[in-house]
Amino acid sequence: MRKLMTGGVATLMLALALGGSAAAQMQLNGAGATFPYPMYSKWFNLYIQVDPQVRFNYQSIGSGGGIKQITEETVDFGASDGPMTDEQLNAAPGHIMHFPTVMGAVVLTYNAEGVGKALKLTPEAIAGIFLGRITKWNDAAIASENPGVSLPPRDIVVVHRSDGSGTSYIFTDYLSKVSRDWNNKVGKGTSVSWPVGLGGKGNEGVTGLVKQTPFSIGYVELIYAQQNELPYADVKNSAGRYVSPSLESVTAAAAAVADSMPDDFRVSITNAPGADAYPISGMTWLLVYEKQKDATKGRAIVRFLDWMMRDGQQYAAALHYAQLPPQVLAKEKLALAKVTGPDGGPLAAR
Repeated sequence: MRKLMTGGVATLMLALALGGSAAAQMQLNGAGATFPYPMYSKWFNLYIQVDPQVRFNYQSIGSGGGIKQITEETVDFGASDGPMTDEQLNAAPGHIMHFPTVMGAVVLTYNAEGVGKALKLTPEAIAGIFLGRITKWNDAAIASENPGVSLPPRDIVVVHRSDGSGTSYIFTDYLSKVSRDWNNKVGKGTSVSWPVGLGGKGNEGVTGLVKQTPFSIGYVELIYAQQNELPYADVKNSAGRYVSPSLESVTAAAAAVADSMPDDFRVSITNAPGADAYPISGMTWLLVYEKQKDATKGRAIVRFLDWMMRDGQQYAAALHYAQLPPQVLAKEKLALAKVTGPDGGPLAAR
């Protein structure tokens, strides 16, 4: 896969003329989360080989935009890393279903001269930095956990998302669990009132700002830091252990909730229990109306989701996403059977 761009709105337009006439091809329009964009990009390319008549136009504009557009019915599916709230669901003209796709890690990535790849951060230090209370790289809250690391006496430049973002939801959900001050003063959401910092649009925008801004720190999905060769911190988890973000540590976080997954799949896996769990882990969802207005498009979406659950999961690890647990996939397939056409008939293959 090509290297990700680090600026602007990422738009995926797969319109390759492979078999069949252009008139026979169907375009499915989607918008939302940047967190899973690399995975979706891969899947949409691969799916052409499964169904040459289907093309995807996916706008990587952030979870807030995805929720807005699916609610307004300007796209065929939305995408979000933060589950829709009850209020948002009630505002939609129909019942929107959440379908988990993959899981990933939100990492603290930084650009600080002299600080290598082994930076360790406690929950208290992370909350302090983003609350604007820890302002220097060599603050005692950071230095005490990083003996031997040459921490510069420079101001920390905080970078956060400027758009409605599921990545922000995961990050602020985590901070709300580990910091009473954060929970009381800022809270969690796809958009919050940030106490300090510069705003970047999308994971791409935050990555770009961190990369070009000396002594900065921001939060992005793991693959964005890796592909831009930026370091990221180990984070102390709820068991008191420092854990690196990885497929294994995200899977360990999901294991805590896999067996008790709610029927609507709206669940948080941040700050999960377990010695090996990475604490800023998150799930991401595709948002689909239970009753599809267009049966042909609805059937194509259902078929794609079925392929994603059966075959698509095997491609997750190569892009540093964790596969969904078997228990979740089994439950998700049952939910997929509830998607209907305008006449109420099921669209999933029997």
